[in-house]
Amino acid sequence: MSVSILVVDDEPDVAELFRQRFRRETRQGKYVLHYATSGAEALDWLAGEIEPTLVAVLSEINMPGMDGLRLLGAIKQQFQICLRRATPTATELGAAELFTKPVDFVLLRALIRQLSGIAD
Repeated sequence: MSVSILVVDDEPDVAELFRQRFRRETRQGKYVLHYATSGAEALDWLAGEIEPTLVAVLSEINMPGMDGLRLLGAIKQQFQICLRRATPTATELGAAELFTKPVDFVLLRALIRQLSGIAD
């Protein structure tokens, strides 16, 4: 069984960082990572069919155009959302978890395992 994760960040290096940090899991077929560089692009991804099942949206807060909080407001009823560099407002809006930069990938992996039901 595999699940999808959508990473939303306007910094180009973030996609590469997530590719490196989740290389083992993606090779094993546990996770499929999708990337968006803006809130609007994330909504485009989410309007289509993401396969396999999407279990989390990991979004930066500070982005040009639609920021992470506005993205959260648009999709909070449908998906588990984890915001990076988040504020207390994010939890009030419905974020499942808050992460700061640099991301603690040990904690992030544990959360994704919990959301997906996939064991190590």
